Amino acid sequence: MRQKTIEEYIEIIYVLQKKRGRARTMDIASKKGVKPPSITEILKKMKAEGFVEYETYAGVTLTPSGEKIARKLMKKHKILADFFEIIGINRELAEVDGCEIEHHISADTIKQLEKFIKFLNSSDKKWIKDFEEFCKDGKREKGRKMGKKEMI
Repeated sequence: MRQKTIEEYIEIIYVLQKKRGRARTMDIASKKGVKPPSITEILKKMKAEGFVEYETYAGVTLTPSGEKIARKLMKKHKILADFFEIIGINRELAEVDGCEIEHHISADTIKQLEKFIKFLNSSDKKWIKDFEEFCKDGKREKGRKMGKKEMI
């Protein structure tokens, strides 16, 4: 099974488990837009790989290793969505894009992006307003130019 597919299921199970204590096959199928028998086969494979505890008719929960993956995915997702929102993407789209990208971004890149967001949140927010204005008209404020050093 592809890593992205496993991660998508782990994330869905994690969210459902947080809400209800267990994830039901029907609920997972509904989130994925597939029929429950397809989910049953995937859950059996995920159980064999040690990501879930699955019992027919009882539902599914993540194992400690599945939960560890889920927490990492949720953190990546939040970092990406926060960044996209900072640069002017509405939160709904930021969430959707974050969910897609989280499965492909490297650990080093996400760490650096997290540092960048922390830096931005702890600094003067004037540049954000300047960027918002630039997005509207494609022009920089008069008298303020960026040199090469500032752009790097």
